[in-house]
Amino acid sequence: MPKVAKSDKPAATKKAAGTSKRGASPYNMFMKTELAKVKKEKPDIGHKDAFKLAASNWATAPENPKNAAK
Repeated sequence: MPKVAKSDKPAATKKAAGTSKRGASPYNMFMKTELAKVKKEKPDIGHKDAFKLAASNWATAPENPKNAAK
């Protein structure tokens, strides 16, 4: 019995040559450090609640580009 050829389409998961990853956004960098701070200050808090608290701190954070002009 002859083998059936697989699809001739290239793999969709490969990126085009020469593309690079974008850097982390200011929000993502802030959340990484802020989430660690919140968890250190309140070790008994759950991850979901810690994330909410860290996200609410973003509104007044100096790292937030919207607060840069203030």
